[in-house]
Amino acid sequence: MTPKAKIAILISGRGSNMAALIYAAKAESCPYEVVLVASNAASARGLELAEAEDIATFSHPHKGLSREDHDEIMHQAVINSGAEYIVLAGYMRILSDAFVSKWQDRMLNIHPSLLPKYKGLDTYARAIEAGDKVAGCSVHLVTPELDDGPVLAQTEVAILPGDNADRLASRVLIAEHQLYPNTLAKYVTREADPDWILEQVRRRALALTETHERMSFGSPGWRVGSEKTGKYFAYFTQKLHGEASVGLLVKTTGFDEQSALLEADPELYYLPKFYGKGGWIAIRLDIGRTDWDHVGDWLAKSWRMVAPKRLTKIIDIADQF
Repeated sequence: MTPKAKIAILISGRGSNMAALIYAAKAESCPYEVVLVASNAASARGLELAEAEDIATFSHPHKGLSREDHDEIMHQAVINSGAEYIVLAGYMRILSDAFVSKWQDRMLNIHPSLLPKYKGLDTYARAIEAGDKVAGCSVHLVTPELDDGPVLAQTEVAILPGDNADRLASRVLIAEHQLYPNTLAKYVTREADPDWILEQVRRRALALTETHERMSFGSPGWRVGSEKTGKYFAYFTQKLHGEASVGLLVKTTGFDEQSALLEADPELYYLPKFYGKGGWIAIRLDIGRTDWDHVGDWLAKSWRMVAPKRLTKIIDIADQF
């Protein structure tokens, strides 16, 4: 059974979205568990609920502390809990760049508008005043700029005739309570999604010099050189030739390196059925611990093995500087 992702929730008040996340996590099929609820205010009502649900809590006031110092205290509390992700649920603090960078791509927030519309406060009133037909909510990744991270999911909520900010807010909150747990569940399991995995590989492969993508035996592959004479340096494999794994095929220096890799980490590497005799190795990308820097290094190494000398010479010269 795949271990559940460990989540820390940061709140400043009643924590209604926190409660929605906690109750969603009680489902056996939910892929995450809440291991900590933390706040910048000991009086935050959500802490009491979390304690009643046997979830560890932590609070530390921010008064008298620099933003960076308080963020570091919260960071250490999250680290100590073993959490892998942070979920902001009404956490009314602007986070320092240093804190955000430590949790890059692992911190989510929910905002009561259809971003990029109406960043900041008073979102309901602004939508009504603008004459919008719909408002809504957005779950996004947290970046240093306020409410500016990549949007993961949104739900539209109709604006009714005669709506005021309070009435609209009450309906948007219902949408938030459904959207946040569902989006979080999808996000923490994204590394098992073949489409997401392929996009990660594609972005790294196409970032290399003079590369292009071409299908090969029904699977995406990447070539270096011209469209006519280019050579493959990597393939994406999803159940290719009957194999059960999702992986990346890259070139090795030969059978000795193949054997060494298979012996060193047989869970990560395997011999591809069709390409193995040609010196290729497969790297599994669906085991939940993908090191994307490692994948990038392999793509670059494999690219260099087949790239035209004019390209490798240019890179060798650049590396000297």
